[in-house]
Amino acid sequence: MSLKNIFTLLFICSLAIKSFCQPPNIFSTTQALKDSIQTEYLTNKAEKISYFSPLYQAYLDSAIAITPDNDELWREKGMPYFKCRKYEVGLQYEDIAVQLNPKKNLDYRAFLKCIFCKTYKDAIVDFINAEKLNGNFTTMEHPYSFYIGISYLQLNQFDSAENYLNKTIETEKAQDGEGTIHFMDWFYLGIVNYEKKNYQQAIDYFDKALSRYNNFSEAEYYKYLSLKLLNAPKDEIVKVFSKAKDDFEKGYSFTEDNCVYEKYPYQLSGYMVGLKLKPE
Repeated sequence: MSLKNIFTLLFICSLAIKSFCQPPNIFSTTQALKDSIQTEYLTNKAEKISYFSPLYQAYLDSAIAITPDNDELWREKGMPYFKCRKYEVGLQYEDIAVQLNPKKNLDYRAFLKCIFCKTYKDAIVDFINAEKLNGNFTTMEHPYSFYIGISYLQLNQFDSAENYLNKTIETEKAQDGEGTIHFMDWFYLGIVNYEKKNYQQAIDYFDKALSRYNNFSEAEYYKYLSLKLLNAPKDEIVKVFSKAKDDFEKGYSFTEDNCVYEKYPYQLSGYMVGLKLKPE
């Protein structure tokens, strides 16, 4: 081998060694490596212990150090902080997940902003952008339009809230028929009309919610308030309130998975249903 060829070979080897020793680029990890590391650290370790254990975060940190471009690991790292109500801490990790894969993660961040952070204007922006990517898709059991609707409700923009909740119902009706419309859609439409002082219309929507979930204490409670504002007969008012209180005390409340960590808009508290009716 000539001296020129020897120098060429040594140069190529040095480049290979230098490349091997570099830390992995955030966008270069193979899917096979992602899957392997996720299984080892997330599935087999982190998910075997409590979300709230410091060891959970340690396992996620180890996995992220090896595959920093795995958006699911960043998403899972952020999630427990929201359940501890450390919203700003968790959001920084969800932001990275969105940067890595907006189509997959933008709607989840929007959900967190709506239900946990309660930054409704930001939630609306995220959901509208997610809809551009995915259509009126579903996250956490509801179409995007559902969360946009309750975000507008929480901003006291009742007409916009009503429009988006009606859009939700039309979406569900088109997919599976009117019989599958979620009772939460009817409930929040009832709340919107209650806020707009359309009390009879509110009662009609609460009754629709109750036809799907007949022990739904929140629907009963706001129906009671609506009846009271309509000056309904006192025995009817007392009957509806008593059932709301009884059902609430038995645990018949919101059925959303995350309501054990964070209250949803207009979800009842013990204080609210503990108030006694004052004589008229």
